[in-house]
Amino acid sequence: MQRLHCAHCGPRALEEWVHGEIFDLPDRLVDADNRDIDRAYMHNNTAGLIEEAWFHLYGCRRWQTFRRDTTTDLFV
Repeated sequence: MQRLHCAHCGPRALEEWVHGEIFDLPDRLVDADNRDIDRAYMHNNTAGLIEEAWFHLYGCRRWQTFRRDTTTDLFV
């Protein structure tokens, strides 16, 4: 079982967290439907280490940033 270390709650199961992102959408996307499509489906899908925002839904209910290796799907 993967665990993430919450700064407020300590080590917690990955199932307590929800992945999310805070987007800076381009100004050229003025149509709400286009913004929603980009938000849901258009990701860079970079291989290697990336930083992601995770929300501790079943804990302190705060956003935290973690680094994850997308090639192994493990948090570092």
